Amino acid sequence: MPLVISFVGHSNSGKTTLLERVIKELKSRGYRLATIKHTRHTFDIDQAGKDSWRFAEAGSDTIFLSSPHKLALIKQLTRETDLEELINVACNDTDFVLLEGYKEGRFPKIEVHRKESGSLACSSQELLAVVTDEPLNMAVPEFSFDQTKALVDFMLENALLWPSADRLELTVNSVPVSIDEHAQLRLRDTLLDLVYSLPGIEEVESMHISLQRGRG
Repeated sequence: MPLVISFVGHSNSGKTTLLERVIKELKSRGYRLATIKHTRHTFDIDQAGKDSWRFAEAGSDTIFLSSPHKLALIKQLTRETDLEELINVACNDTDFVLLEGYKEGRFPKIEVHRKESGSLACSSQELLAVVTDEPLNMAVPEFSFDQTKALVDFMLENALLWPSADRLELTVNSVPVSIDEHAQLRLRDTLLDLVYSLPGIEEVESMHISLQRGRG
């Protein structure tokens, strides 16, 4: 499962602008990303008269738009899709999933705060950090809006402590080997891809592998 973190805050606090900067910084460091924005409003991504719109008007409940470079899914729903389901189905080939919103979710949160917004949307006990334009003297780290690199450094340093993170340990010749966060994510994905390709494996909760080298 990818590492998941939610950026929360009041409307017009700057969540989208901050997320753009975080995405660019993580991407520059080689990470694969997915972004999910939560909205309570109805929205349409297909325009009247387009083929996808015509298929939906004719009664198709699910529509895929596929090209060599992009894939889009349009699906009619009777209930809001569960966040865990979205992540498992659509984002399992990424290193990070960045959420905008989902204040009530279980995933770690960074609040984006503006002085004019008044009080915070979450309590300090719910937060990993705050990005703010005023000092708040909270029990969690505070970053200004121009400290994107420092914020991403903090995210990476604490990523493996997040509840959503998988734990991967490597021991070679009975000696534990330290692996940085990026290498952990890559090794985890390689192992899971291999195991899921084997017959009879539907879900992996833990994995133990032992290799004894032969001497020829």
